Amino acid sequence: MTTMAGTATTEFRWKSPQQPPPPQQPISDSDSDSGSDSDNHQHRHNDLSNSIFKAYLDCHSSSSPSSIDLAKIQSFLASSSSGAVSCLICLERIKRTDPTWSCTSLCFAVFHLFCIQSWARQCLDLQAARAVTRPSSNPTEPEAVWNCPKCRSSYQKSKIPRRYLCYCGKEEDPPADNPWILPHSCGEVCERPLSNNCGHCCLLLCHPGPCASCPKLVKAKCFCGGVEDVRRCGHKQFSCGDVCERVLDCDIHNCREICHDGECPPCRERAVYKCCCGKMKEEKDCCERVFRCEASCENMLNCGKHVCERGCHSGECGLCPYQGKRSCPCGKRFYQGLSCDVVAPLCGGTCDKVLGCGYHRCPERCHRGPCLETCRIVVTKSCRCGGTKKQVPCHQELACERKCQRVRDCARHACRRRCCDGECPPCSEICGKKLRCRNHKCQSPCHQGPCAPCPIMVTISCACGETHFEVPCGTETNQKPPRCRKLCHVTPLCRHGQNQKPHKCHYGACPPCRLLCDEEYPCGHKCKLRCHGPRPPPNREFILKPTKKMLNIQVESTPGSPCPRCPELVWRPCVGHHLAAERMMVCSDRTQFACDNLCGNPLPCGNHYCSYICHALDIRSSSLDKRSESCEKCDLRCQKERTPRCQHPCPRRCHPGDCPPCKTLVKRSCHCGAMVHAFECIYYNTMSEKDQMKARSCRGPCHRKLPNCTHLCPEICHPGQCPLPEKCGKKVVVRCKCLTLKKEWVCQDVQAAHRATGSDPKEVPKNQFGVGLLSCDSNCKSKLQMTESVLKQRNVKEIEEKEEPSGKSASKRRKRRERGQDIQETTRLQKLAVITKRILMVVMLMTMLAAVSYYGYKGLLWLSDWMNEVEEQRQKSRRYPRI
Repeated sequence: MTTMAGTATTEFRWKSPQQPPPPQQPISDSDSDSGSDSDNHQHRHNDLSNSIFKAYLDCHSSSSPSSIDLAKIQSFLASSSSGAVSCLICLERIKRTDPTWSCTSLCFAVFHLFCIQSWARQCLDLQAARAVTRPSSNPTEPEAVWNCPKCRSSYQKSKIPRRYLCYCGKEEDPPADNPWILPHSCGEVCERPLSNNCGHCCLLLCHPGPCASCPKLVKAKCFCGGVEDVRRCGHKQFSCGDVCERVLDCDIHNCREICHDGECPPCRERAVYKCCCGKMKEEKDCCERVFRCEASCENMLNCGKHVCERGCHSGECGLCPYQGKRSCPCGKRFYQGLSCDVVAPLCGGTCDKVLGCGYHRCPERCHRGPCLETCRIVVTKSCRCGGTKKQVPCHQELACERKCQRVRDCARHACRRRCCDGECPPCSEICGKKLRCRNHKCQSPCHQGPCAPCPIMVTISCACGETHFEVPCGTETNQKPPRCRKLCHVTPLCRHGQNQKPHKCHYGACPPCRLLCDEEYPCGHKCKLRCHGPRPPPNREFILKPTKKMLNIQVESTPGSPCPRCPELVWRPCVGHHLAAERMMVCSDRTQFACDNLCGNPLPCGNHYCSYICHALDIRSSSLDKRSESCEKCDLRCQKERTPRCQHPCPRRCHPGDCPPCKTLVKRSCHCGAMVHAFECIYYNTMSEKDQMKARSCRGPCHRKLPNCTHLCPEICHPGQCPLPEKCGKKVVVRCKCLTLKKEWVCQDVQAAHRATGSDPKEVPKNQFGVGLLSCDSNCKSKLQMTESVLKQRNVKEIEEKEEPSGKSASKRRKRRERGQDIQETTRLQKLAVITKRILMVVMLMTMLAAVSYYGYKGLLWLSDWMNEVEEQRQKSRRYPRI
């Protein structure tokens, strides 16, 4: 885990304790310095530790031990000077006045003196408790040791720190109030012996961490010894870059490698070589020229009877192994003077050689060859844990199935090993406890006592990463960020990014821009406030966790806020845009005002004007066309004259432009009055008078009566008077006065006859038209007499018919009375049937009501009993609850 935070610098100076240097001038992070002064000031106060260590680090690779030690020294100096050193045991910051102890083996970590003493005592007490619980048969046990919490280096019990010493160990209780030296340092030259045993001492001032390489200048030779040069004592071993040319182990060839450290590699020159016995030849490297083949020697020994049974070898084969004093196979009986080709006889006794178990001997007779591989003697054995005894062959191991219940040295887990002998192995589980850093878990094997501190170091650096130091994991949130002297690389986001003065590297948000905004408003004016444009957001990776005090801080201004409203004063017209009604107002103030004049704006109808007081107008693109929905609405009917003119008014409200065509239906009868035509007003009025007369014609007979007779006009429907009414050609029946004689005349002759008699044809009744124009004859008199008698008879019949209605009416009344009595008799029977039906209905309703009331009452009683039982069960469950 890496925490990047603010900036700081660490100074590393060569100085004498008698002559303290002047105090360093503080460097301001503000932007008030001039450009040249800030550059000179920054160059003058550059990080001296980087300049000192750069020369050392450039000489060696990053993986060399010297570079690693130098990086450790630089990191320790940066942490110490910034006060970021924390104790790995308690995770608290080490103050200048706190007694400390530093590891001198590998890690050089700094701890509180009280913490390391408590840690050492806990380690020793834990080892003592383990020794008591597990007594050992070894009388010479190693002395108890305690380990460094970080690098786990071992220290003897006598090395428990009891005094507060400086880093170099020369001064006890170093001064804590001297601002010119590092905390916990004596301020003197270190003078500790250097690690390469060159005989020189460290020349740095008392410092934390390992000592740097020896800076003394000495004469030294390269690895091959061919070049001699003056070099630093700490780096006196060097390569000249030439060929080594040292004689290799073969004493034949020379080393062809570049001048190197250590022994020369084996000779790799290839050639053909013989094996040790000289039977085989192979091509091999010079370093592998001595080799053995896989064939046997098979050379004749000195006895002349046996051959050498050894493999490929060099030198003489030696004497025959079967010559001289020999014994039987068990070694109890010896024979002298036997020939090498004669086999030594068996003695016949028991073999008695110790078997592989180490306890029993071979029970067989003297024999050739090896004894039994496994001892088969049955013995009584105990298992490893001692819980089971059993007779088993000697070679067989006895183990029971019992699992060991002893607690291991971690005091947390049981052994659980089958048939354990009491020496339980160390716990193999991972501890897994959360370390004090609260970020990692303990990865050590399960142990007793407190866990070792978290070994991870967290690098806290500035935003650009040039200045950094390491702190123990878990303490990074309490550290102050280092101060960096480099320029901030974050690009400004406001419009003055190229004109802003550079500022130092920092954490969090960049300082606000101090220039004027000068941004143009939409109205054309410019903002005259200080720049309030967007600022780069703070990088979350470089921000430390905020404390409770920081949470209460409120930001005064909001970065990236838009420009405020334009404050310039301008003249503004009223909402009605009337002349000479302007007012002086703020440019950004869009408040509209009304004057006291009438609106006078043409209404949408285009015929009237708005009579409201001055109000807002909706100005269109054309300056002459002003419309607004806020003007009054014209509710009058349209009063325009239609074109072409008609008697119908326009159905629309008052509107602009011409009225729509009149679609009203106009009814016009035809000329003869036989039918009625319906025309659209616009269609009828646009026709000429001639076309109108033509359109009104029904195209049928005229159907109008002629004025002088009762006949219709024979012409097609036409306007005006019928033509030639006195020339009617219809036939008319002409009679005498007594209506006895009749003849057919032409109508115009009848009209002329009526005129001749002195009467106007128009005034003659219809039933008298043509009557009396013929003169009566003799037949007309006899016919008159007959007609008179007939008339008399008709009169008598009419009188009788007038007298008969009284008798007829009486018979009709009697019939109606009889019919009413029949109706009354039928209605009485119906009434009896209706009464009986009603009585039956009432009885049935009463029966149903009685049944419903009875069964309803029974149901209510059952419901009450059921509710009482439920309530009793609830009471019982409350008194005797279930367990």
